[in-house]
Amino acid sequence: MLVNGVWQENWQPVQNKDEKGRFIRQTSSFRNWITPDGSPGITGEGGFKAEAGRYHLYVAYICPWASRTLMARALKGLEDIISVSVVNPKLSEQGWQFGDFHGSDRDDLNGATYMHELYTQIAPDFTGRATVPVLWDKKNKTIVNNESADIVRMFNTVFADLKDTGPDLVPSELASEIDSLNAYIYSDLNNGVYQAGFASTQEAYEEAFEKVFNALDSLEERLADGRKFLFGDALTESDIRLFVTLIRFDVAYHGLFKCNRNMIREMPKLHAYMHRILAIEGIQRTVNIEHIKAGYYSIKALNPTGIVPVGPAL
Repeated sequence: MLVNGVWQENWQPVQNKDEKGRFIRQTSSFRNWITPDGSPGITGEGGFKAEAGRYHLYVAYICPWASRTLMARALKGLEDIISVSVVNPKLSEQGWQFGDFHGSDRDDLNGATYMHELYTQIAPDFTGRATVPVLWDKKNKTIVNNESADIVRMFNTVFADLKDTGPDLVPSELASEIDSLNAYIYSDLNNGVYQAGFASTQEAYEEAFEKVFNALDSLEERLADGRKFLFGDALTESDIRLFVTLIRFDVAYHGLFKCNRNMIREMPKLHAYMHRILAIEGIQRTVNIEHIKAGYYSIKALNPTGIVPVGPAL
């Protein structure tokens, strides 16, 4: 991570932990919003007007948070409005790195070698982790936002005057229910698998393990009535949040993160639901299993040999 703008050589994947060994995730640092007229958004400062070709998304296919921004971009038809760079899935000694892996990109926009260089480019004394996704403003050469939840919400609405396409991911009549389910999916499943994988005590691991599988059981039951998506026939933001964890579960979380009570393929409703979303136009382009496996199994603290398992097949 960066401390006062200087990269620390003893980089570790565990961001923080509490007194019981529970993994604690860093909060996002940049929270500006793109708006249709450039006025300030919910947080941050104004000056970021919705314009075609002005914004760029830095992502990693391994990262579920980054992948949900890619999903929203695809679903809303913004792939010709917002450009993308994909980092190397293997975490280097200096965090996310550009290029040098099949399917990853050089940073042709800013010429950075590592993601942390973009953070210090606009905040020379930055302290924290240089995470993805990053939504970048090409015009002002700055970071707009690095919180995936904000970016997904922006993509859902603010470019409507430029390109009105795709489903409304947060319809007003379901907004409060979506927010509630999102919070549950995040705490018990999206972040729960990380709390299991990066737990530093047996107690913390078992607590997270129980949360993860209680959540999966609950969601399997929710789909048992034959509904297509979590709220019925229409795909919403909650489906994006659930999908990014499901698609990584069998190939990474089951083995590396010790979430091994069962695989998603053994949960028929969730397994069919995952493939139903994967079949939606554009979604398959946001998933790269080679990157996911290479990235997770490059975490030396969890897999010191760096050996990537051959299976399981998706």
